[in-house]
Amino acid sequence: MKVGFIGLGVMGAPMARHLRAAGHELALWARRPEAAAALAGEGVPLCATPAELAARSEAVITMVTASADVETLALGAHGLAAGFGLGAVHVDMSTIAPASARMLAARYAERGVGWVDAPVSGGAQGAHEASLAIMAGAEAATLERVRPLLAVLGRRIVHIGPPGAGQVAKACNQMIMVSTIQACAEAVRLAAAHGVDVAAVRSALMGGSAGSRVLEVMGQRMVERDFGAGIEARLHHKDFALLMDEAARLGAPLPVAAQVWQQLNALMGAGWGREDTSSLLRVLEGGRG
Repeated sequence: MKVGFIGLGVMGAPMARHLRAAGHELALWARRPEAAAALAGEGVPLCATPAELAARSEAVITMVTASADVETLALGAHGLAAGFGLGAVHVDMSTIAPASARMLAARYAERGVGWVDAPVSGGAQGAHEASLAIMAGAEAATLERVRPLLAVLGRRIVHIGPPGAGQVAKACNQMIMVSTIQACAEAVRLAAAHGVDVAAVRSALMGGSAGSRVLEVMGQRMVERDFGAGIEARLHHKDFALLMDEAARLGAPLPVAAQVWQQLNALMGAGWGREDTSSLLRVLEGGRG
């Protein structure tokens, strides 16, 4: 397929490379041209505007930060909507508000353009290994048209429901994952307060029912006090802002998530937003390095 790609960060760049390696005809747009320099240097076309990218693409994949970013790319001046032809598809793999996804799907439908919200779980490692878990919100026929692209990027593609449903699933994923990071931080803090070997405690827990991928990765970072950015905490803070806003709008009580949200707020207030979310341990320690 002729595929456009926007969002060449730590996850987007390897995803774009996988699509090219699979034989798709790739083109790019980047807000900062230097972000696309490596691929452009390999002969991948770099378009001047999102509209130009859309005009040459059957599908455009976006992997950016926030709802406002996606809405501007789609509907802003020289945006994707201005360039898409009938039957094209915008596949957004960012984490945004379900309401934004639904709005964009409706606006595109008026133009005969398809929409898939396809947020992912798996992080940078999953992007490099093409092993992402993909949660799709779309009309079934639209998803099937772009499934070959998603299959290049992930091992599990689940059609959750209509547009916006993928973002609901991603909110649930983030709520469980970050709440588990907080639980790991509290376990490490309790073990340290008792003066026992926190590495040994983590090793023991990994062999039992408390074992998880989060304890494996984030617990190890806490034990080693390696708070350099693996997943920047500001991104989890942004995701929690979305899900807490949705919970308030729907009247859905999320008491555990609400407490984790306050810990994330404290983390951001301490200036650790660009460090790893395992820094939640430092919040419990009162700011120790």
